[in-house]
Amino acid sequence: MKSLIDLYKNDPESVYHTWFLHSNDRLKAFRTIRKGLLKVIKEIEEETFGNDFKGSSLEMVVTAISEQKQVFEGAAHAFYWKPKLRIPDIYENTLNQKAFGRFLKACLETSSAEKVIEEIQKLDKLKIKGVGPAVANIIYFLHPTLFPPFNTAIVNGYNLLFNEKMKLGSWEAYLDMRAKLIQENDTYKDQLSKDLGALAGLLFEIGSYQIIIEENAMDFLKIEKEKVEKAKNRRNKDVKEDEIEENTHSEMQYHLARLGKSLGYKVWIARNDHKREWNGQKLGEYSLKNLNIFNFPPSVADTIALIDVLWLDQEEKVIAGFEVEKSTSIYSGILRLSDLSISVQADTCQFYLVAPEKREKEIKAQLLRPSIRSLDSQSISYLLFHDLRCDCDAMCKFGNDVSILNKLSKTV
Repeated sequence: MKSLIDLYKNDPESVYHTWFLHSNDRLKAFRTIRKGLLKVIKEIEEETFGNDFKGSSLEMVVTAISEQKQVFEGAAHAFYWKPKLRIPDIYENTLNQKAFGRFLKACLETSSAEKVIEEIQKLDKLKIKGVGPAVANIIYFLHPTLFPPFNTAIVNGYNLLFNEKMKLGSWEAYLDMRAKLIQENDTYKDQLSKDLGALAGLLFEIGSYQIIIEENAMDFLKIEKEKVEKAKNRRNKDVKEDEIEENTHSEMQYHLARLGKSLGYKVWIARNDHKREWNGQKLGEYSLKNLNIFNFPPSVADTIALIDVLWLDQEEKVIAGFEVEKSTSIYSGILRLSDLSISVQADTCQFYLVAPEKREKEIKAQLLRPSIRSLDSQSISYLLFHDLRCDCDAMCKFGNDVSILNKLSKTV
């Protein structure tokens, strides 16, 4: 097992590097998902949840999960409303919907593994059609050190590695698998992490034939060569696209930091991005070394520290906040800016989404959602990559303060 973990960790294209270790999107998702679940629970309790997955608050939560690169691709499928099969039966059956809401609330409000297991067993006894261990992906983002994520590739990897025959759709099988993974993770936690996502990523790599071991070698050889090459090419393409996106993300942070400095503001770059580079310079060179956020709960302070760029006045009060969106959820960025606006003096701040031109229609649609417009925050404007890239030098030269962005920013 030790050598297998080393193989996994030494592969720069493994999900250990592309998702678990170096993905800011993964870290940002935790608070986004928790906050989104509060809205799901509230709507279920108030009987305003609706009768379809599309457009629901649950869709926003599961989208934030499914955007977590390779590991959670397809996570939303289990929650799509399939009218011919009447599953999952939480959209038209009010009693099932309320039971699902109680389950989510109980899991959200506890830090006890035993309590979550008790709630899983209670939910399982109800035998709600279509509500199975796919929900474990939500639980993982609530309790990452206690419950692993769950999908076909992870289960396949588990069965191959441990010579088991776990069933994909069984809560009982999931809990058995969890117990084994807790034991294994405790043995190898010095190599991996307390967060079970690291070990689940290893199982994903085995189950999707990215890591070949004796137990999956024969199955791998049975896969048609064309499919193998297609999967390999797709993976290489995904990795390259991720690199391009990360470079563009750093570029936009660089422009915003340079502009903020030229306007006389202090600048904060998201704490995990200080070592990133653009144009031969580390972004951290433009940033305050520490962000002094007082009188906020640690979870809120952590969220604000992950916002891509902040401009602050000489007293280090936030003047403007920027979230750079690439392929990640626009909704997630809106929630983070909403958190910021609630936490600081919103009437003195301005908030911006920064996104590529191809996502402008999506931004408009998201900002027009009733659930977004009802957020207790200032209105959010947006800037397009092209405009910021082309006009940054001119704004640095002629701008006096944050109002220079009024010429470029757009509102809905």
